[in-house]
Amino acid sequence: MDKINDSVVSEFVLLGLSGSRELQLFFFVFFSALYIAIVLGNLLIIIAVTSDSSLHSPMYFLLGNLSFFDICQASFATPKMIADFLSEHKTISFSGCIAQIFFIHLFTGGEMVLLVSMAYDRYVAICKPLHYMIIMNRSVCTALVMISWAVGLVHTLSQLSFTVNLAFCGPNEVDSFFCDLPRVVKLACIDSYITEILIVVNSGILSLSTFSLLVSSYAIIFVTVWLKSSAAMAKAFSTLAAHIMVVVLFFGPCIFIYVWPFTTYPVDKILAIFYTVFTPILNPIIYTLRNRDMKAVMGKIAARYFRPPKISDMPLVARIFFH
Repeated sequence: MDKINDSVVSEFVLLGLSGSRELQLFFFVFFSALYIAIVLGNLLIIIAVTSDSSLHSPMYFLLGNLSFFDICQASFATPKMIADFLSEHKTISFSGCIAQIFFIHLFTGGEMVLLVSMAYDRYVAICKPLHYMIIMNRSVCTALVMISWAVGLVHTLSQLSFTVNLAFCGPNEVDSFFCDLPRVVKLACIDSYITEILIVVNSGILSLSTFSLLVSSYAIIFVTVWLKSSAAMAKAFSTLAAHIMVVVLFFGPCIFIYVWPFTTYPVDKILAIFYTVFTPILNPIIYTLRNRDMKAVMGKIAARYFRPPKISDMPLVARIFFH
């Protein structure tokens, strides 16, 4: 960590999504609305899961934690990106850049493992329904969430251990809206080939191993229910459809970026936007629209907090006014 002080570069310039002033104003309005929707949508899921006793089950406990991961993932760089749309100088300090790298790998690594935990929960619920509550007890669910955070922490610390030892003494323009690790490493003024390989291997092992576990668990579930009946197959697919959509939307961009991480493609920015901004808003949409229990609880919350009160429930002064 002492080598951070040896770097000549004290800040990085984020080139952002576009240099057009008109587009930046449009992006400011669009991403501001999107970020508010992300925070409110995922907070609503967390409130629903914690406040309604009908959702006090392992599946919804894990879903609430997924929503928390989504809020964190959307918040590590999106507010900075939105502010930069109105700024002429889109810069970030060296320590701020390191912080962004730390948080993006912490949250994405943790969410990958949490998605595996959610797949395991569905496997137990569908393939071992009689033992579901015994296997997926509160201690197990808490342990799965803690493991997710622990793996994310180990992953991000290992990535940082490669980065902080690099010397940055020349170019400081990052062609992205945040400090994307592959793009930052390319700016190092020493030969970073070995570091690039280590970063790819680190991210690749985590991404591909968790994705393989997810695919394997879904395959086992489908084979198990297929041997039972077509009705069971249809029910299982309906239950897992939301999970599969989230997995594809989350892992697709991540795997693409880290399979070819050190070759710049124009689509890279779109993919980075997708897994840092669009996936966190799609999760609450997918899980609420395809889940009857969640939709019912959301309706209760909306009726409780947003429906105008009846005149009989109003204070006496208000009732006199309306009469």
